[in-house]
Amino acid sequence: MKAKHQRLILALVALAALIGAGLLAASALRDEAAYFYAPNDVKTKGVEPGKAIRLGGMVVGGSLKRGADGVTIHFDVSDGKATVPAQFSGIAPDLFREGSGVVAEGAFDAKGTFVATNLLAKHDERYMPRELEGMQYNETTHEMRAQP
Repeated sequence: MKAKHQRLILALVALAALIGAGLLAASALRDEAAYFYAPNDVKTKGVEPGKAIRLGGMVVGGSLKRGADGVTIHFDVSDGKATVPAQFSGIAPDLFREGSGVVAEGAFDAKGTFVATNLLAKHDERYMPRELEGMQYNETTHEMRAQP
């Protein structure tokens, strides 16, 4: 076989390997991606049970209930248009409370309840940790001081 043919075959094998690696990476990312849904999206489009997603919205006031085991939390998530029941087993973030924003990672069960595996509590730009309330940041000295 001539050297010219060997180079052509080597280039084709390298190209096939590169395409194969790209398809493999895309497949892995697709399986690991958790898409963000609002409760209204869930009600209108539907989500098949067991599909990993992120559910975002506000925790409905009066819906937060602790399970008998002391670890499970039942709550409702709403976006103002629809409401979805959810539950989480584990230690909830300190910012997780009724009326606060939440992004929950997990999947729906066969009954239509969102079973969260991870909770991400959200806060607004005015958030200040309790330890720093009443303090003011000085931009010139980069220190926190009590407000005058």
